[in-house]
Amino acid sequence: MSMMRFNYRSEAIGGYVDISIVYPTDNYSYYDETQGIRHHHAPGAPAKAALVPGMKFQTIYLLHGGSDDDSLTYRYTNAERFAQRNNVMLVTPNIRNSFGADTNYGISYATFLTEELPVVMQTLFASSPKREDNFIMGYAMGGNAALGTALRRPDLYHTCVDISGGIGYTLNTKTLQEELDGEHFRTSFPLHNATFGTSADLPGSRHDMYTIAKKHLEAGDTLTNFYLISGSEEGFIRARIEADAATLKELGYPVTYICAEGYHHDFNMWNDYLEIAMDSLLPLQRRKPVI
Repeated sequence: MSMMRFNYRSEAIGGYVDISIVYPTDNYSYYDETQGIRHHHAPGAPAKAALVPGMKFQTIYLLHGGSDDDSLTYRYTNAERFAQRNNVMLVTPNIRNSFGADTNYGISYATFLTEELPVVMQTLFASSPKREDNFIMGYAMGGNAALGTALRRPDLYHTCVDISGGIGYTLNTKTLQEELDGEHFRTSFPLHNATFGTSADLPGSRHDMYTIAKKHLEAGDTLTNFYLISGSEEGFIRARIEADAATLKELGYPVTYICAEGYHHDFNMWNDYLEIAMDSLLPLQRRKPVI
C-alpha cells in the first residue's frame, strides 16, 4: 500500500489543508512482469499487473469524525488494509469540526469538498473522474458530512455510506432547528450554531437538506445510493439516523438502513463498518484496474 499526506493551499478554505491519500499499489508492479522481470517476489507468486501511464483508481472520499483529523482515521482503523484488498484509492481531507458545511462563520468546507477537492485529486493524482467510480463515506461527524455532500451533489458520487452520523446535517429540518435552539449546543458546543446559524434561517437555506433533496428529485437528477448505518447502542444518534433513512425512503431515494446490533458510538463500530462497506456495500471493481 502507498500512503501519503498531501498539503496544499485551498482557495475555498483560505489556507493550507492536509489530505491523507492511500493507493492500493501492492497489487501492481512497476515492471512488465510478462517479460519475466520480477524483483523481490515470493517463489511461485503470480505475476502482478503493471502500473501504466493513465491508469486511474476508483476513489472513496472517507471523512473523519468530530475532533479528529485526517490522520486519525488511519491510526485508529484498518482502512488502509481494507482499501488495499479492494483495490480502491482513499482520500481523507482534514475538515476539522466543520460538518462539511459552508459555515456561517465564513469558511467554505462544502465548496472545498465538492468543487475543489475532486479537481485536485483528478488532476494531480490517479483518481478516476467517472461518477460510477467515486464514492463518499464517513463516520460520526464525517457521516453527516458525507450525507450532506452527497445530497447536494449527486452528480459526483455513485454511493454514500453514513456511519453513525448523528450530529450535524439531517433531512429532518425541525430536528436541527430544535438542536440549534437547545441549551446543550448553545452552551456546550457553540460551534454548532456558528456553523448552521439560527433556527429561523434554516428552512430553505444551504443547510436545509430536505429542500435540497426534493429539488434533485423534482429536477429528475440521477440520485446517489445511500447506506445509513447506526449501532443498536447509539441512543439518540440511532434515532436520528433511522429518521433520516425513513425520510429518504419516503422521498423516493435509494436507501438502505442497517442497525448494527451490539455496537456503540466508537471506533470498534467504525472500523468494522468501514470494512463491511468496502468489502460488500460499495459497488467496487475490486481487483480490476480502471483505465
